[in-house]
Amino acid sequence: MNINLRKEQSTDYQKTEALIEQAFRNEEMSDQQEHLLVQRIRTSNAFIPELSIIAVNQQNNILGQILFSKITVENNEKTTASLALAPVSVHPDYQKQGIGSMLIKEGLEKVKAAGYPSVIVLGHADYYSRFGFKPASLWGIQAPFDVPDGAFMALELTPGALKDASGVVHYSEAFSE
Repeated sequence: MNINLRKEQSTDYQKTEALIEQAFRNEEMSDQQEHLLVQRIRTSNAFIPELSIIAVNQQNNILGQILFSKITVENNEKTTASLALAPVSVHPDYQKQGIGSMLIKEGLEKVKAAGYPSVIVLGHADYYSRFGFKPASLWGIQAPFDVPDGAFMALELTPGALKDASGVVHYSEAFSE
């Protein structure tokens, strides 16, 4: 299968949202509202258009999408900028074919090239650990909600970026609406 990855354009939004809704429709650990989250992120100050990437086939059908948005890790003494990886979506008919991995690898390369030092993700530990993610608790980083330790992970793209970043992650308002 020939897949191209490219920056999502505003003309893709409707099709991307339909894809995201389909991708999460039967996910047990989902509220099935990820497509609405993406809508809200796009209109927030946390949105980074260059880090919204889609996977398309030769017919230009959107098969997958990944989005990174601005977050902070805060404690009483310090605020550390980071990015959230959320969500990563692949059309149900194309899952388990490497598209998600392609999107994550490309996305992390673009994040690093753009100068962002770290990424935080909430997801399956077995899956995200393949890309270097480790429990965020190793850096003293906590989720703002109750979540299993192994499912809340971080990745330093710049060595030592999270060394003094202990605290609670603050997502943009888009995540709490």
